[in-house]
Amino acid sequence: MRLLNTTSFEIEQFGEYISGSSFHVHDPADTRLPGPPEYAILSHTWGPDELTFQDMQQEAKAKAMLKAGYDKVYRSCQVAKSEGYNWIWIDTCCIDKTSSAELSEAINSMFGYYRDSAVCYAYLGDVSGTQPLSKHDHDDQQWRTDEVPRWYTRGWTLQELIAPYNVQFYSADWRPLGSKHDHLAGISRITNIDSYALEGGDLTRISIARRLAWLAKRETTRMEDMAYCMLGIFDINLTLLYGEGVKAFVRLQEEILRSTNADQSVFAWTSGFLLGRGTVFMYCHRIRSYFHVYA
Repeated sequence: MRLLNTTSFEIEQFGEYISGSSFHVHDPADTRLPGPPEYAILSHTWGPDELTFQDMQQEAKAKAMLKAGYDKVYRSCQVAKSEGYNWIWIDTCCIDKTSSAELSEAINSMFGYYRDSAVCYAYLGDVSGTQPLSKHDHDDQQWRTDEVPRWYTRGWTLQELIAPYNVQFYSADWRPLGSKHDHLAGISRITNIDSYALEGGDLTRISIARRLAWLAKRETTRMEDMAYCMLGIFDINLTLLYGEGVKAFVRLQEEILRSTNADQSVFAWTSGFLLGRGTVFMYCHRIRSYFHVYA
């Protein structure tokens, strides 16, 4: 796992991340830092011209400062540093995405990265006001799911909302908007995620169909990521095979079935996959309906 130093803006490699535990180094001769340091983590929606791992190399930093994504990295480091955190993990620049093996390891470990962070900064890049749930200053009874920030509509941010206990929201100009716990009822209502899960409850106590239903109003750029973004929520691992399309959901279901013998609600999502991306969303809505009728 690589972490970005919030003062020097240097990326350093730490010991191998082990889900559910800590970092460790296999070989005593390995010179990597043994860790784990306390770290902050950023949750955001990707935009154009994000900083990459390659951009953070010394020889590329001058050009990196001209990219649109630089300000987001810089400001998140400043917030983390002001709160006493020397390290932060940011997915755009802490993963070498040119390495398929590293990308696969990071995606399979990502739920743990967020869960084990000291604080998660949820950056709402399309919010200019003071409300982290709605684009408009509606009262509690007027929130509408089609008005919420884009952050709530993306597949990857689902686990980034659930996994960390301490989530702090920030607006586009980095004004603090309160924490997940400050807005728990509203977040639960607009995302359809149980407050129990949002507060760090045992996800295995929530039915498979219910957890799959959390995807109903979310989307990802790559179809396969709609399955891959659920790995941590089901505590399973998959080999990433970009290009497999909806077959990723078949493999996801198969792995879920291998990991549980008691909960058969996954069968609410088994028939009629191979019609393309629209089918994915249709079946997410079917799961949601299934839960409301049978759970």
